[in-house]
Amino acid sequence: MRQVIVTPYQSSWPDAFQQAKEQLETIFGDRLLAVHHIGSTSVPGLSAKPILDILPVVDSLDGIEAFDAAMEQIGYEAKGEFGMPGRRYYRKGGDARTHHIHLYADGNPEIMRHVVFRDYLREHPQEVEAYSTIKERLANRYPEDISAYIAGKDSFVKAMELRALAWWSHD
Repeated sequence: MRQVIVTPYQSSWPDAFQQAKEQLETIFGDRLLAVHHIGSTSVPGLSAKPILDILPVVDSLDGIEAFDAAMEQIGYEAKGEFGMPGRRYYRKGGDARTHHIHLYADGNPEIMRHVVFRDYLREHPQEVEAYSTIKERLANRYPEDISAYIAGKDSFVKAMELRALAWWSHD
């Protein structure tokens, strides 16, 4: 069972994202349309598990597995859809993970969901504070149980996603 570690926001995370983005641009080249830093490490001030979540957008998933070997050469493990149709998932760091790549084809609704959630948090510091508190409390309560940690924040995150979509649709 993986240990649950939640740390205060680290100012090094944007630079680490930029380095990873440049590697992805080199590997995927013209197939790559955008690269988004998502998840908690993308929100200044938000406590997070110290794992970068990165969402590259490609033109199509057709033949995208041809890039798996290049991803493995820079330390990523290719996991295919890994339970989410329409996604290609890569992770780096083994049990001490440092990066999660959630690759989608242009037009997949998951892209907007992740980006809107991130942008909502960036614009709502009170939500960042509340979310940080819940994450820290759950990490302290379930230090050895990632499933309980995730389950514990599920209803809060789903409610915040609804607030984020409402905010975005009124923007």
